[in-house]
Amino acid sequence: MKTTPFTDIHISLGAKMHEFAGYNMPIEYSGINDEHLTVRNAVGVFDVSHMGEFWVKGPNALNFLQKITSNDVSALEIGKVQYSCFPNGKGGIVDDLLVYHYEHAKYLLVVNASNTEKDWNWCVANNTEGAELENASDWMAQLAIQGPKATEMLQKLTSVDLSTIPYYAFKVGDFAGVENVILSNTGYTGAGGFELYFYPEQAIKIWNALFVVGAEYGIKPIGLGARDTLRLEKGFTLYGNDIDDTTSPIEAGLGWITKFVEGKNFIDRALLEEQKKNGVSRKLVRFELLERGIPRHGYDIVNVNNEIIGQVTSGTMLPDSKKGIGMGYVLTQYAQKDSKIFVQIRSKNLEATIVK
Repeated sequence: MKTTPFTDIHISLGAKMHEFAGYNMPIEYSGINDEHLTVRNAVGVFDVSHMGEFWVKGPNALNFLQKITSNDVSALEIGKVQYSCFPNGKGGIVDDLLVYHYEHAKYLLVVNASNTEKDWNWCVANNTEGAELENASDWMAQLAIQGPKATEMLQKLTSVDLSTIPYYAFKVGDFAGVENVILSNTGYTGAGGFELYFYPEQAIKIWNALFVVGAEYGIKPIGLGARDTLRLEKGFTLYGNDIDDTTSPIEAGLGWITKFVEGKNFIDRALLEEQKKNGVSRKLVRFELLERGIPRHGYDIVNVNNEIIGQVTSGTMLPDSKKGIGMGYVLTQYAQKDSKIFVQIRSKNLEATIVK
């Protein structure tokens, strides 16, 4: 298995380790429920160094990105970040990603760890524009510091005024005595905070500084288990569960990152434009169980007549409310807010309602 610069630390802290995307990653430390609540109430640190990073540079970078991604990169100012996806030429999604406008004619793409090789090959195969591509995944480490106390804590380690960095924006500056750290007001928890990008050789210095300064804020290391429950509570999609090569951005509710602007002839534009105009037969919804139970990936969703209308793609039980929540695709006529559906759990139909 591959390792990150923090793997030995995770093991020394007693984390439960498991293979994820080819990496030996921490799944939990003190327990998923405790870690989930730590991020919601204080501050937690995620090792996300397994994520993939590609540089796209040169005079043809913008034209390439306008073709290969669904969002409108021409509207992305320097210092801003954009959520987007790679349409796969068949109406599905290669991956979802972040696009950073780093400087003039230079962009950083951050992709899912499990798709790094697939995404790289996709970019190379579709680079008919001649953009300069560099796979920097092995030369970049990343930590996500998330929670309501994260920004106040991080401010003690940098001269950059973090209050001047809005959501989905970034600056490059000093952090914990390390220069040229990307300080990005992003994260996949919905709890606020920043993501830091830096060279792997600076990793231990940054980690140690975070835990010294963070002690008074109740800082804890957080594993991938709580990362999943946190993103699900917020309603964020996970590639491989809620979106994949068989789901379209329109079905997945990602029309807001699918921009049909003039001059942007991106992959699958005609197909997705037709879907947006004429509708789709199924949609991704968020739901809450009204009875006690835990919805799981692959469980059937049925209507009041016990007819299958969809499947669960992600599900969990929230650690504080003990409420079962999930996401799944259902036939469009059942996708409206407050619609009643049922999730089949161990041959029982548990009532649920569609929520925003």
